[in-house]
Amino acid sequence: MQGVSNVQKTANAVIIGGGMIGCSLAYELALRGMKDIVVVEKEYLCSGATGRCGAGVRQQWGTETNAILARDSVKRFEQMNEELEYDMDIEFKQGGYLIVAYTEGEWTQFHKNVAVQKSLDIPVEMVTPEGAREIVPHLNIDGLFGATFCQTDGHANPFHVVDAYAKAARRLGVVFETYTEVTGIVAENGKVKTVETTRGNIDAPLVINAANYAAGKVCKMVDFDLPLYPQRHQALVTEPVEPTQGPMVISFSRRLYCQQTPHGSFIMGVGDPHEPKDFNINSSWDFLEDVSRQVLSVLPLLKNLRVVRQWSGLYDMSPDANPILDEVPDVQGMWVLAGFSGHGFMVGPQTSVLVAQKIMGEKCFMPIEKFGLDRFRRGELLLEPSVV
Repeated sequence: MQGVSNVQKTANAVIIGGGMIGCSLAYELALRGMKDIVVVEKEYLCSGATGRCGAGVRQQWGTETNAILARDSVKRFEQMNEELEYDMDIEFKQGGYLIVAYTEGEWTQFHKNVAVQKSLDIPVEMVTPEGAREIVPHLNIDGLFGATFCQTDGHANPFHVVDAYAKAARRLGVVFETYTEVTGIVAENGKVKTVETTRGNIDAPLVINAANYAAGKVCKMVDFDLPLYPQRHQALVTEPVEPTQGPMVISFSRRLYCQQTPHGSFIMGVGDPHEPKDFNINSSWDFLEDVSRQVLSVLPLLKNLRVVRQWSGLYDMSPDANPILDEVPDVQGMWVLAGFSGHGFMVGPQTSVLVAQKIMGEKCFMPIEKFGLDRFRRGELLLEPSVV
């Protein structure tokens, strides 16, 4: 734990949140020449949503925006150990994603999704039920319309990824203040001025809110209501067994994702459409029963696996399941990067490039305005159909 010393009094930028988004953005800004960056995290790095995520990385999205961010992030994951000169291994394994359709509506949507993905040169294929079972031999194909498969999708270790970004950022001069909670933000004359923390105040002309599910609370510190709400998602991990499943298997209609890690354990979860909008991260028996029913309907071979533990995390849900990357209205210098709706880890590497390009005055590789807050007022939402 950090000592009781105060934080430094001034910075060029303060980033709130020490997860995937905060740490990767700190690196990208420092890489582009920004000096004197401070990342403030209320606990330890990767202690929030990133450390509780399933850590899957897929490019199979229904909106062009998410597909581009994911496609380019996969390329970054593939080279991350080398790019960040990491002294360990982020454990990025590309076993693929098999996304199955048990309803006609899903299968129709998959045709639309694949058209988007192929237009972006994402190596995805539509497969028959028999073809899907060749990829995952223990898949239940009763009632299956078909599936989509992308071999370059995969899974990484979120703790190692955040550690890699943090170490690379530190080498570029970024300061990380852990166990330091933001208690207030001061703005004067329409500009952000000061970040107040439990270890002192930091004056900065640029404040970046990368606090995930707590981003709404941070925005309220400058009297702005962010259109975002927290939603609990639960997951479990089983005992390790011999390798039996290469790809992640996803069923949207059954709200399920399931993958086998490189260590042999299975990680799985289901989404609950009736989950209340609050900050509850307690675990429940209902989840264990629900995920068991759903996974056995898709992957019946797993019925005798023993559960080692379960946990919960929070999605930062936006109205259209797409991120919000924008400056807060009427508070110049305060940015918000939130609303990833459970997918910030997989699109984080390239999202941080996009935001860093914008902040540093570089040409953005795609129009960042698509992720602006104004889209909600205009009613031009980027509705993402492929969310578990």
